[in-house]
Amino acid sequence: MKSKAILLGLLSIGFFATSCSSDDNNGETIVPIQGKYNLRQTGSIVGGQEVLIDAVANQAGCPGDYLDLRLSNAAVYGDYNGSECALTETTGTYVRSHNDLTLTINGVTTTSDIMNLTNKELKIKDKVSGAITVYSR
Repeated sequence: MKSKAILLGLLSIGFFATSCSSDDNNGETIVPIQGKYNLRQTGSIVGGQEVLIDAVANQAGCPGDYLDLRLSNAAVYGDYNGSECALTETTGTYVRSHNDLTLTINGVTTTSDIMNLTNKELKIKDKVSGAITVYSR
């Protein structure tokens, strides 16, 4: 009985020690980035205000274009075009470093800030052009 009390005491101390540790993740989101994201909106910052519109890249009458970030660090961009909604998939790679996302597709590399990453949304801002792209899961 005494050994059970000691074990319970040690477990309690362990729980308190871990719960008191710093939960600061330096502003980095901890949601995994892997997943398929549907292109929803694009935009930029105008006069200090974020301006977003429905993504014009999405072909009317077709499913929305998408970005599929796979566990293997493969990035697949799906583009629906034409009256038949023909799907063209282009494969590249991605690297996530803290809140930066670097995509290389068709030999073109872009690095973006991850503005928002939740279970339902990925919002990125291109570091060079300032273009904002919003995807939903």
